[in-house]
Amino acid sequence: MSTYKCFHCGAKIKSDDLDKRFVCIKCGERIFYKPRTKMKTVTSD
Repeated sequence: MSTYKCFHCGAKIKSDDLDKRFVCIKCGERIFYKPRTKMKTVTSD
């Protein structure tokens, strides 16, 4: 299960709550992003 964040109001929305309509439940915006939860560090040789 993925979690998305609304770009406008910042609400966290689970992918199960979105169904087929990709609209924020709180403000009605259609722009989301998937926040990164883990950072991967890459070192050069």
